[in-house]
Amino acid sequence: MSEDEGKPIGRRVLLGMLAAGAAGIAAAPVLQGGWQKVLDADPIGVTELLPNGGGFRYYSVTASVPVKNEANYRLTIDGLVDRPRTFTLAELAALPQRRVVHDVQCTDGWKVENAAFTGVPLSTLLDAAGVRKEAAAIRFTCFDGLYTESLTLEQARRPDVLVALKLQDQPLTHERGGPVRLYVAPMYFYKSAKWLSGITVTDAVKPGYWEDYGYAVDGWL
Repeated sequence: MSEDEGKPIGRRVLLGMLAAGAAGIAAAPVLQGGWQKVLDADPIGVTELLPNGGGFRYYSVTASVPVKNEANYRLTIDGLVDRPRTFTLAELAALPQRRVVHDVQCTDGWKVENAAFTGVPLSTLLDAAGVRKEAAAIRFTCFDGLYTESLTLEQARRPDVLVALKLQDQPLTHERGGPVRLYVAPMYFYKSAKWLSGITVTDAVKPGYWEDYGYAVDGWL
């Protein structure tokens, strides 16, 4: 999935400090409701060490991320295309949708089985923009202002790669990368960039945020 604030902090760096607290929380189920709010508002990802009934963990590479909704969300498609496009949330929702059910796997080891993401196949948006013959890859940018990801054009056209609007048949929340995120089912979850705002067609793969710090560019499960 991703991320912490500014220069990456190892997700297990604070394990020692949090171990005792995490154990105490695990022993007190009555506190889980309150701690779920903490899980969904942790900017540097240290709460991956705490219980989370939903299975997902929240990471961000910035201290805060703006909230987008139907009124102000926009997704741009540009680069090596014949018809650059900008889509509103309503326009994306009006396009034919595909539902993909697949296990989500993070490089940290946590896993969510049978996660159902629904959205527009990325290939549909690429066809609408008219990809040029010299194109070879896609660069994804996010409205957190920092996170990026990449796919080859062949990977991007897979039927299990979505511009997702729903998770478990509910609109994507901000904490889960909404209102729109990338979902790349056959790869580790860091490839599924949250808070998607831009799709740029390029002539070569440009490694994403975590790949600059050693993650695999091809993050196959």
